[in-house]
Amino acid sequence: MNLFPDSARAMLALVVVFILGVDAPVRADDNAPYPQIIVSGQGSAELVPDMAVLQLAVVREAETARAALDANSAALAAVLKSLRDLGIAERDLQTANFSIQPKYVYPSPQARDERQPPRIAGYTVRNGLSVRVRDLAKLGAIMDTSVTLGVNEGGGILFTNDDPTAAVEQARTRAVRSAMAKANTLASAAGVKLGRVLEMSEQSYEPAPAPMIQARMVMADAAPEPVPVAAGENSYQVTVNLSYAIVQ
Repeated sequence: MNLFPDSARAMLALVVVFILGVDAPVRADDNAPYPQIIVSGQGSAELVPDMAVLQLAVVREAETARAALDANSAALAAVLKSLRDLGIAERDLQTANFSIQPKYVYPSPQARDERQPPRIAGYTVRNGLSVRVRDLAKLGAIMDTSVTLGVNEGGGILFTNDDPTAAVEQARTRAVRSAMAKANTLASAAGVKLGRVLEMSEQSYEPAPAPMIQARMVMADAAPEPVPVAAGENSYQVTVNLSYAIVQ
């Protein structure tokens, strides 16, 4: 006599399978850490710069914001014209960090007791300019001319390369070889055998900006020598992290 229909028997079988699966013991090594060797390697490649990025700024002060802005704009216009005359392309000139700030005069300590607020004594207008110089032979003359025509604040010089791909690839290859050599040394010393690569990652580092030579005010009738500039070499660095399995 069939006490259960076919559908009920199928459901009962699924329940039994599920219970057996839940109650099945877990092997002790399922969650064990995978034996591995983790190493890192560094590689670098040097490249002579073929380009520089200048951070310049014109700062002017006046009693009113309008007067300060007019003085700043006139000086910056002269600087931009001279840069174009020196062969700097429009794509290599970019305005940055423009600001107008009031100059406050605060009351003396005795007057503060009378709750006098600070007053505006004038305005400062700052207009920054980023200049990409592709002909490094003109760099000193560009800096000198810019100061002569009104630049009175500077940030830094970044000597860089238009296309550092080859140098970065060379540094990356050296970093991988360094990491592989370390892994082989560790495995040999420990008496184990390296297996496949489990994980690989990298970090790359580009040259940092160098401090700019302090701007010097030049008299209009003087004939100064161009600012001396030494470009040196750029070092492109790559760090590679490798994780090897240990053959057991």
